[in-house]
Amino acid sequence: VGMRFFLQYAGCFFAFFSTGFLIASTWTDCWMVNADDSLEVSTKCRGLWWECVTNVFDGIQTCDEYDSIYAEHPVKLVLTRAMMITADILSGFGFLFLVLGLDCVKFLPDEPLIKLRICLVSGVMLLIAGLPGITGSVWYAVDVYVERSSLVFHNVFLGIQYKFGWSCWLGMAGSLGCFLSGSLLTCCVYLFRETSSGRLQSAYFLRKGYSSAGTIVTNVHLPSSQTATAKMYAVDTRV
Repeated sequence: VGMRFFLQYAGCFFAFFSTGFLIASTWTDCWMVNADDSLEVSTKCRGLWWECVTNVFDGIQTCDEYDSIYAEHPVKLVLTRAMMITADILSGFGFLFLVLGLDCVKFLPDEPLIKLRICLVSGVMLLIAGLPGITGSVWYAVDVYVERSSLVFHNVFLGIQYKFGWSCWLGMAGSLGCFLSGSLLTCCVYLFRETSSGRLQSAYFLRKGYSSAGTIVTNVHLPSSQTATAKMYAVDTRV
């Protein structure tokens, strides 16, 4: 039981921070950051939804939002948005299901098998959430690196060159956390499913035994008058 609690709480810990990292990664503005800090007096960050410029000396930040989502955008930007939003939704629901499946939460307290299945559903959702998250963040980072390397290889200098920033790292960390949390939860279910099934069967047979014993005791203590009346009724019926 102690190991099951540990796996559940460890999975909940990683799921909480992983979901937070994925959401923060999706809605922050530093997926790309300028790589030539020594030549610039400002830090330029590009996110999935807007681009921000921060002055190095006074720290003043100005942000420009991109065009409407219905406007034409690079394929990299559109697909990364879709994959990160999908990861956010799946990890969020996975964390909510996990909270309901914890043993310390008073939800279906007499149904341990159902709570374990809820943990299994949560683990599967977190594992699935890690796929679009890691795909979107790693693909975005590789694309930025390839673009920068190709410009350097061809001796092309456009004034600003970018590398992937901390928002992209958050996406990777959140995705890996989802994989870890989902693995812990699925292992928790498979390790302790048979134990919970045995306890439920034992409780069922115990209740059945008490019920049978109560019936026997009731029949033994029937009053003699009721027994005589029943016999007379049976004789009259046969006649």
